[in-house]
Amino acid sequence: MNETLVLVKPKEAVFFCGYIIDKETLKPLIAATVQSKKNYAVSDENGFFQLKIENETETISIRFLGYKSLDRPLQDFSRDKCEKILLLPNFQALPEVLVSNYITTGINKISDGSFVIDFSDFGILPGVLDKDVLQAVQAFPGIQSINETVSNINIRGGTHDQNLIMWDGIKMYQSGHFFGLISMYNPQITQKVSVLKNGTGVSYTDGVSGTIAMHTSEELTTDFNANVGLNLIDANAFADIPIGKKSSLQIAGRKALSDFFKTPTYNEFFERISQNTEVQNNIGNTINSDKRFDFYDTSFRWIYQISDKDILRVNFINVSNNLEFNENAFINNVQKSRESSLSQNSIAGAIYYNRQWNKNLQTTFEGYETDYKLKAVNENVLETQRFLQENVVSETSIKLKLNYKFNEKFNLLGGYQFIETEVTNLDDVDDPLFRSLVSEVIRNHSVFSEIGFKSENKNTNIKGGVRFNYIDKFNKNLWEPRFSFTQRFLENFTFEILGEFKNQYTSQIINFQNDFLGIEKRRWQLSNNKEIPILRSKQFSAGINYTNNGWLASTEGYYKYVDGVTTQSQGFQNQYEFLKFTGSYDVKGLDVLLRKKVSEFNFWLSYSFMENQYKFSGLQLNAFPSNLDITHAIALGTTYSLKNLKIAAGFNWHTGKPSTSPLINNEISNDAINYAAPNSSRLQNYLRMDISARYNFNITQKIKADAGISIWNILDRENEISNFYRVDNEEVIETQQRSLGITPNAGLRIYF
Repeated sequence: MNETLVLVKPKEAVFFCGYIIDKETLKPLIAATVQSKKNYAVSDENGFFQLKIENETETISIRFLGYKSLDRPLQDFSRDKCEKILLLPNFQALPEVLVSNYITTGINKISDGSFVIDFSDFGILPGVLDKDVLQAVQAFPGIQSINETVSNINIRGGTHDQNLIMWDGIKMYQSGHFFGLISMYNPQITQKVSVLKNGTGVSYTDGVSGTIAMHTSEELTTDFNANVGLNLIDANAFADIPIGKKSSLQIAGRKALSDFFKTPTYNEFFERISQNTEVQNNIGNTINSDKRFDFYDTSFRWIYQISDKDILRVNFINVSNNLEFNENAFINNVQKSRESSLSQNSIAGAIYYNRQWNKNLQTTFEGYETDYKLKAVNENVLETQRFLQENVVSETSIKLKLNYKFNEKFNLLGGYQFIETEVTNLDDVDDPLFRSLVSEVIRNHSVFSEIGFKSENKNTNIKGGVRFNYIDKFNKNLWEPRFSFTQRFLENFTFEILGEFKNQYTSQIINFQNDFLGIEKRRWQLSNNKEIPILRSKQFSAGINYTNNGWLASTEGYYKYVDGVTTQSQGFQNQYEFLKFTGSYDVKGLDVLLRKKVSEFNFWLSYSFMENQYKFSGLQLNAFPSNLDITHAIALGTTYSLKNLKIAAGFNWHTGKPSTSPLINNEISNDAINYAAPNSSRLQNYLRMDISARYNFNITQKIKADAGISIWNILDRENEISNFYRVDNEEVIETQQRSLGITPNAGLRIYF
């Protein structure tokens, strides 16, 4: 019998060593972090480190505050000696965080007064299943949607078209899928969102009411990762693909499930968008059938690290919503059918190039082209008439920026931007023949400069500058000073003052309430500097924050004045519906937030007070409440996190939207509605409760998953969000629009 001898020898540890050095000064970097999959090391006073390696195929990550991170496979480093590893200073140092986890994890308040939502560290919000970008921004006090849509976000009493919405530097003229019920920006590729209610930097253009700037990841990926997801509305996928050592590509896409089957969530959404429109209620004996709705979006981001000092980024996004239905009627005992349709599309691309010349100077070039198209074909089967409407926006921009860092305290920003915006509106009727095509162009040249100061102890942050705009069509010069100041004192307190001037020459109007089938009835237009003025805004705010032992108390008072608004842009459905006047609105308000973290629980309570009034010189009343005057708004929420489980629940309440009612016992005069004073009454108060939950788990060692469920309006309360009146057979008929009813959603996402 032969015996076999097996020798078992423990695997010897493999060590990787080196020196972390500043590439500019060649000085060692002390306390830099070097990390493998399971172990980490910290560099000493000579910049030296030694790291234990479990697997020679691992990726090594090197991090040091104020320097560009380095992620490379172990094979790229020398194994024969402890080599010098050079890190390049990162000119764009991370902004100072004043308040972390402002409402939930991943939401921080920054030293310039803005808020940043980091979706890589995002917690959970009530009623939101996925990390919906434009639903998340509504968690802040002072920001809400008066009709529950992401295409009507109101920042401190402004209309949605007064918001500057950007995706990786591209200005977007469309916000949502399902004509506004969910965000069109894929949360898998959108990593961060900056929300600025005031004190905007001078490099930003318009948006007289506020700015929502979305950003994809700026990191160069070295490992492949991907995920696929499915919920009761859409299927989606995302992939982050390294291409060589200096390039990576991110791709994301979503597609509605309505082509395959219709879920209860889809049915609730469809009923909501079609309320009081020609899709739901057509004229006469016309019957609508074969209703079909679809949406999709695709986006990608490519980064190429040309050298240690040069980086190139290319972005692209394509979004589509499409609704079709048949209009059927019997004419002379013969059934006739015609197809009506509504489509909304956005396509945009951008290029970004950054060069860091040295530790003090960097330059940036940004260029984008964005195109938006809204098209409706309204077939009147009874009159054998076709009505075609189109609204098209095409915008091109180039921007040059220079950043110069004098020292650790002072830095200077300067730059130039050119924007060309073309807006085309078409109305075309085939019987009787009528065609109106209006196309206008505005070109804007801007020069901007801003200086920033940060004290040595980082307690004081000041940023101030000016943006100069020249609009050649009107030969008009516009100066826009902007300012932010924050001061930390008594360890736990922060005081801030913000201010800005802004202008805007694009806005949305409603010609008739049944335009574009009554679903997406707002169309973009350009200012003509006469009956459609350039919007001008002035805003000032001051606030104080207190943080200690899990407590956060924040309060901010503000005043905003916007001049140049038109009655057509405000969506009146009363005695001012068909009038064309220009005027202004001013808002005085207060935003308050209280938050407390106790162990695994997080509680928050927000309150907003607002007094929002119109002034139109051509109308009878000198001042009256704005259509967006929500005097009081309260949100109460809580989240619970335990290992892999996250649960959230919350209430939203606000005073009813202003409304105009007919005079009691004198409703009709000269065959028209005899209205009371504009916005002298209100709809019922709004109340909604939402819940959501998400659970993370491992399928295998490398494949992870999370499952979630959410319920919007779990109490199924019928909230009235708008109303209007019409005369029918010498009687005044009220039509109401209701909010979403109880709307469940559930989803599963798998990570590879």
